[in-house]
Amino acid sequence: MVSFSLFATWFGTETCIGSSAAVYEKGLSGSRADPFGYSICLLLMGLLLAARLRRGKYVTLADYFRERYGSSVEKIAIWLMVPSSLFWAAAQVRAFGQIISFSTALPVTIAITLSILFVIVYTLLGGLLGDIYTDLIQGIIIAAGLISLIILFLKHTPNLSQILGSIDSFRLSFIGPQETLLQRIDRWMVPILGSLTAQEALSRLLAARSVPIARNACFVACAVYLMVGLIPVFLGLVGPYVLPNISNSEQFLVTIAEGVLPKIVFIVFAGALISAILSTIDSILLAISALISHNLLVPVLGIKTEKRRILSARFIVILSGAVSYLIALSAEGILSLVITASSFGTSGLLVITLMGFYTKIGSERSANLALLGGLIIWPLTKYIFNLEAPYLASILAAVILFLLGTWGASKTLPSVHN
Repeated sequence: MVSFSLFATWFGTETCIGSSAAVYEKGLSGSRADPFGYSICLLLMGLLLAARLRRGKYVTLADYFRERYGSSVEKIAIWLMVPSSLFWAAAQVRAFGQIISFSTALPVTIAITLSILFVIVYTLLGGLLGDIYTDLIQGIIIAAGLISLIILFLKHTPNLSQILGSIDSFRLSFIGPQETLLQRIDRWMVPILGSLTAQEALSRLLAARSVPIARNACFVACAVYLMVGLIPVFLGLVGPYVLPNISNSEQFLVTIAEGVLPKIVFIVFAGALISAILSTIDSILLAISALISHNLLVPVLGIKTEKRRILSARFIVILSGAVSYLIALSAEGILSLVITASSFGTSGLLVITLMGFYTKIGSERSANLALLGGLIIWPLTKYIFNLEAPYLASILAAVILFLLGTWGASKTLPSVHN
């Protein structure tokens, strides 16, 4: 269940529609993140973080930051993680609304409104345990929909061997045209390292029954994600030879599905796309709720009873859903939301997490410097200085600032839960 919840949380509409569209346009170099980069991220999550976090019996990653570095690091980390999650949730809500609008001919605004109302109620009814149960079902639906699609596509494509033999060599390369080595490394590191400390995924590991379950779930999720994620990549790779001259590449996967799937199976496939959205949105809202209610509201307001803790968590689910709804309505498009979400760099979070677990150096000051430096350096190097590897630069800056922050410190903090 933890494995499928990790898989379903990671596997969004961008994995299906986005990766197939990118490969359709650019070949394999267009979709290194999905499924390849994020699969490696899940693998590293199991190798580097799962056991250590689970032994700590934390509720959120911010709990670890408080224990290792101090309360100010905990709070700054939360205010770095929550905005990024809100923009990511808004992108999913907008995508949900677009699918509903396309399927029912409702205006997009009404479709988005209905979508967020459904998502909020859906999330409130189950919480994390309900989310994991439904992720199991949704993960199976996603996998079944894509497996049905690839089987029937192969059946309806008798000249597949001829198509594979005629694919241009540049479409089979992970290297983009005129791409430097630094650019290539940077584009791989964003999905691999940038999501390593995502609360949405780590919450599953923290809720696992034991350390082995938490660790092994990452490995299983990695394998399932890679295998299922290769289906839209393969379809995008052969797409130009099967359906050339599609004006909107993001409609390619749905067009293929509509053409080869029987009506009832196509309905299941459409349900799989919606399931992919739901399993991501509710995970985001629950992650935001855990961070704000558990790490901010409960200690500040002195909430003692379990009932009030749950009520505060549910209130944050509603509030974060409303904020993501407003962002979704005002945004120019899904892509702009995803870009905005990624601008809240995770390099500082990555550095203080790994430094905390694998070294005995560090202080409250050094962690705060790394968090703020990682946040500031990424947009500066990307948009102002136009460096070839802005994410790598932000990681390097966070490491340097972390080390500088330890200079002259009266003591170092012990590495916990090794």
